Amino acid sequence: MQSTVKNSVTFIGVGLHSGQPARMVICPAAPDHGIVFQRLDLAGGPALLPARFDAVTQSPLCTLLRNSDGASVSTIEHIMAALVGCGVHNALVQLDGPEVPIMDGSAVQFVRKILQTGLQAHPAPLRAIKVLQRVEVRRGDAWARLDPAETLEIDFSIDFDDAAIGVQRKVLNMANGSFVRELCDSRTFCRKADVDTMRANGLALGGTLENAVVVDGDAVLSPGGLRHADEAVRHKMLDALGDLALAGAPLLARYTGHRAGHALTNDLLRALFDTPDAWCHVSCDSAMAGRLPGAGVHLGELSAVA
Repeated sequence: MQSTVKNSVTFIGVGLHSGQPARMVICPAAPDHGIVFQRLDLAGGPALLPARFDAVTQSPLCTLLRNSDGASVSTIEHIMAALVGCGVHNALVQLDGPEVPIMDGSAVQFVRKILQTGLQAHPAPLRAIKVLQRVEVRRGDAWARLDPAETLEIDFSIDFDDAAIGVQRKVLNMANGSFVRELCDSRTFCRKADVDTMRANGLALGGTLENAVVVDGDAVLSPGGLRHADEAVRHKMLDALGDLALAGAPLLARYTGHRAGHALTNDLLRALFDTPDAWCHVSCDSAMAGRLPGAGVHLGELSAVA
């Protein structure tokens, strides 16, 4: 059974890198439509950008889609995580600019509105991608891999010199709303020195202490401090979930990432689909569908979120 949003949902904010106003509307879509972004502001007319791994132009700062005509949309990882984490399989995501609004730097505002409007189920069968054998990619001392599993699991570890972050690891079975309860409110994070460098290069112009966790050595500069002691690794898991959603269907696999980022997770999906024996499509029966990340999730799950 496939799902879409019952009604259109609107978000207004700013783009993280441009600092320009950004408006986004999530619209219902038919079965087998998938998640597709649409730019409404281009001179040549509306442009469609399917949310797929092979449409990604790799960027160290975010996940960016580009179509064959050169139209692009960036910073899609948080809304992709919110959609898959809420069990949305089909949606048209309309934008009036090149960036998804950053909101508070997490996915919680997206999740809240999606769950408030609710989902519309359709009896069309849902297919998942089942990983059959290990696939692994590396870049320097960073690596990511997929192993066979009966549901989606994420095991992530990070290692930063800054004492405010340090070494963190978290493992989650993503079934049945754990994204909403455990990850969706965790914000993007960065070091003050990196912010200064990005600003000097015309990037992160929309970044503030209100939409990112900014650290400087052992100090957390953002008002109110951390939402979780391990908020940094939780946000990396949020990003990974959004980037894995670009497989185009729910994944049945265990994802393990060490110091991995957007580009490495995209490398991993490309390696998976370049290895025909490593995966197959399966039709989800009720038991399998019940183990997917958004299965059975409801607005009350947010009560566990700070």
